Amino acid sequence: MDKPCAPSCDRNRGPILAVLRERFAGRTKVLEIGSGTGQHAVHFAAALPHLVWQCSDREPQLAGMRLWLDEAALPNTPAPIALDVNGAWPAQRYDAVFSANTLHIMGWPEVESLFAALPGVLANDATMVVYGPFNVAGRFTSESNAAFDARLKAEAPHRGLRDVEAVDALARTSGLALVEQREMPANNLCLVWRTGT
Repeated sequence: MDKPCAPSCDRNRGPILAVLRERFAGRTKVLEIGSGTGQHAVHFAAALPHLVWQCSDREPQLAGMRLWLDEAALPNTPAPIALDVNGAWPAQRYDAVFSANTLHIMGWPEVESLFAALPGVLANDATMVVYGPFNVAGRFTSESNAAFDARLKAEAPHRGLRDVEAVDALARTSGLALVEQREMPANNLCLVWRTGT
């Protein structure tokens, strides 16, 4: 089996890492939701050795992810865990959560399930960073995002770009407060929430 490769991970990892260096500086244990290939995890865990980086995804993704993790052999990347947002979540608590390019792939009920489950895994003082393309005030922020949304819906009608305001409403219900909405390259955003603020 060849290692899976997502070219977008190589393109966006630098700008995302700049956000994580700042926002995860005081964190110790990260749960990454929807780790995909594992490329982000290897890059971020190597650059941020103070963090234990826990990868997770649906079971079919884990084999390819393990190839990246095993090759890197980093001391701060434990074995990936199976996580379906509609199923059982880890019993551990995390003071950081990260997810990239996942919310527009999930159906909206799955996005709701993700945020509803967060109180069960977040520590009292936790930070969550979510990266990806979003709509703002119900509108596309670029023509390329509008085209991407149309492509997603053509592939699967349940997919599509999410509104920042709708996602933030779910986060607030789960005890998270939005502390930053940072513009990123290629018309993406990093949304940063904190608990206990």
